[in-house]
Amino acid sequence: MDIIVSFTQTHVYEKQAAPKEKDKSSIQCIECYERNVYIGTKDAAVQHLILPSSTNGDSSLRTREGRARKLGLSNQVAQLRAVPLFNHLLVLWDRSVTVLNMFSLEPVPALKKIQHVSLFEVCDSFLAGQTECVRMVTSSSRRKVIRIHVVGVDRWEVVKEVPLLQDPVALAVDGVSLCVATSDRYLLCDLQSGSSEELFPHDHSRQHVVVTSVGLGEFLLNGPGSLGMFVMKTGICQRPPLQWPQEVLAAGVCFPYILTLQPQVLSVYSMVDQQRKQTVSLSGAKGLLSTSDGVLVFTERDIFSLRLAPLEEQIQALVRQERVEEALLLLDGVQGREPLDSYKELHKAITCLAGFVHFYQQGFSEARDLFIKGELDPREIIRLYPDARPCLAEGFQSRLLDQGNKGRDLQVLWQEDRNTFHHYLAFLGEFLRAVRGTEQSLHCIKEVDCALLRLYVELGDTESLQQLVACPNECRLDYCVPVLQQHNRFFALGSLYQSHGNPVEAIQTWMKIADGVHQDSSCSDVYGHIVWTLSQLRDKDAVWKFADWTLHRNQEVKTGVQIFTSRQPDDRVETQDVLALLEKYPLASLLYLEFLIHDLNSEEERHHSRLALAYVTHALQEQEETDLRKTRGKLQQQLWESRFYDVSTVYGRVKPTTLHTEKAILLCRAGEHTQALQVLVHLERDPRAAEVFCCRAAQGRDSQFRQTLLLTLLQIYLSSEDLASAAADLLNNNPRSFVAEKVIQLLPDSWSVQLLSQFLIGSLRETLHQRRMARLQKALSQAELMRHKVIWVSLTTYFTFLFRSSKLYVRSCFCFLNPPEFALSQHGELMHTSCTGPS
Repeated sequence: MDIIVSFTQTHVYEKQAAPKEKDKSSIQCIECYERNVYIGTKDAAVQHLILPSSTNGDSSLRTREGRARKLGLSNQVAQLRAVPLFNHLLVLWDRSVTVLNMFSLEPVPALKKIQHVSLFEVCDSFLAGQTECVRMVTSSSRRKVIRIHVVGVDRWEVVKEVPLLQDPVALAVDGVSLCVATSDRYLLCDLQSGSSEELFPHDHSRQHVVVTSVGLGEFLLNGPGSLGMFVMKTGICQRPPLQWPQEVLAAGVCFPYILTLQPQVLSVYSMVDQQRKQTVSLSGAKGLLSTSDGVLVFTERDIFSLRLAPLEEQIQALVRQERVEEALLLLDGVQGREPLDSYKELHKAITCLAGFVHFYQQGFSEARDLFIKGELDPREIIRLYPDARPCLAEGFQSRLLDQGNKGRDLQVLWQEDRNTFHHYLAFLGEFLRAVRGTEQSLHCIKEVDCALLRLYVELGDTESLQQLVACPNECRLDYCVPVLQQHNRFFALGSLYQSHGNPVEAIQTWMKIADGVHQDSSCSDVYGHIVWTLSQLRDKDAVWKFADWTLHRNQEVKTGVQIFTSRQPDDRVETQDVLALLEKYPLASLLYLEFLIHDLNSEEERHHSRLALAYVTHALQEQEETDLRKTRGKLQQQLWESRFYDVSTVYGRVKPTTLHTEKAILLCRAGEHTQALQVLVHLERDPRAAEVFCCRAAQGRDSQFRQTLLLTLLQIYLSSEDLASAAADLLNNNPRSFVAEKVIQLLPDSWSVQLLSQFLIGSLRETLHQRRMARLQKALSQAELMRHKVIWVSLTTYFTFLFRSSKLYVRSCFCFLNPPEFALSQHGELMHTSCTGPS
């Protein structure tokens, strides 16, 4: 794996000195503010350097030396700190803090030395309400105490002392929080309250003490076991520890990286995942200083600048190496502290590139999720498929970061491994279906729909293809029509025409399939689909245009008449126009008439008469067939139940035919019951039908009418010797429907009692039953009358007693109410019946 360069190294300064002065003038410490660098040397000198405006390696730009100041004859400069607010440079030399001007390096007379100082640090934040002051923390070289100073432009003063149990060896300050390393442990101190908290011990004899402010109230410490510990000002750790070498001299923070300095090398670790990202060889390094864009590392004679490479460049470099998860981790880690202006777009782009890595590794499920999460433009995927590229609009340019995968051509895969390429095609369909209709694809819906159509055709996915073209879509006809024609997908082509508002062209395309002009097996019932489409079509002109073809092709079960009968209630076609068209299509006409009468409940005489005549015609055409029961059953039901047809017209059509049952029904409807029965007996020759006829004709009439019909039928039977057995069967089957006295008078003398035993027994039983029921009814009525009489008598006695005992006073006549008879006035008062006056 290639190493991503997080920092670029530049040699910014080399101190020239005579060999004999080498040890005396070596660099001991440095300080930096913007382009100003200050060097503290071993021989008590301070040197001002001015860095070039760019340190990108341009040899024409060199570091300029500014003023220098000699503080004394001996003792090294231990620390330098700049206070840009006052243009002060604080120098720790000879255990004293001296103030120099940042640019002239002249002493500031108003600020006297602070003596007996072993360590000091300046707080970058201002005191609340004291914007012209900064804070400085010093460690006394004589006492175990930390002093807090307020530094102004021309004064400083001690505002607080914090006692310690041990002398500090290193310290760092962040706001009001101070972290101190003593000889064997780390402490946290609150500069406002003066309270302290012990953290954990360290082995000062075996490892260098490191105390560095990370910012936002967090410190980096060199903990036990060579662990870089991140400690918040509250005393807790919110990051996992960083494992680094034991010989770490110093550490600096340039978010999101931690830089650790060893004598010969500088290591760069990520604060995001705690992994080492880069190493830089630096022979003889002594210390480092964090700057706004990196760190400065110094040796005894040299200063090197390590500038943080732009995070966008680092992320893109990770992406080029297909380390997209690492790139996303870095991006998310940076966003939490140093938001990037283009974070959202960059995050989406990297997420999509992570999807491409999975895509080319056939991790299709992960790729799809990442593409959707990253809001990938669907055209970025479509363009990878050579056959689908024509779907894209001209001028489309990819906006993805350079990801190293563009050289991979799926066309090569298609030629070498069809099975694998098929999986890629399936993924394309799955992804496009997932984003279709979402905001992610709204700007390129035409390309998405065209690509899906092409894909379904290539995969042979008839169901998905039909679903796409039949529903509202944005397919471009100039692209999709040739594709469908080339692959013989004519049924889908018709649906595409229809969904784009061209139903005439759609139906014409389907008609060619039905007529065999086009070959397309994707739809098993093209004719039925045409009929359904016409039945839903509101363009009446188009319906009439194709009605003849539809009716001529099929009058059987799925008849073309459905284009008129299956329409919406608010879209009916004029009835008379339909009937005129159907005159040459008898079966269709019959079905349409059934629709008018049974579904629309038409009560027009012409419709009912025409339907009856149609049934007659259809029945006569089917006489030679073995089963006429269905058609004749409908005809007979129509003749019995309909009240609106012209009986004489229908009878004139039926009379010369052999439809004897129908003749009888029509005669019955005309009131010719005897003639109807004679037709059934003598022409139809079906005694059972004659008997059923009597029952059907008597429906809704009283029992006397049924008895009359049956008696008439009996007389017809008895008038012929050949029908004697039918007469006997009629009597024996309906003993309760005849009056025995009348029947006996009609029967021949030659008939035996045994022949009519069943009739006689049934008739006798019915007579006895009727008598007993009459007696029972009479008895019940008498009991009911007696009950009412008892109630009347009891009430009369009660009121007589009530009126006589109470002596009720009647106000209207000023007399008592003695007799049981009484009346009520309009106001509800009792009175004599004689007091009511004339009615």
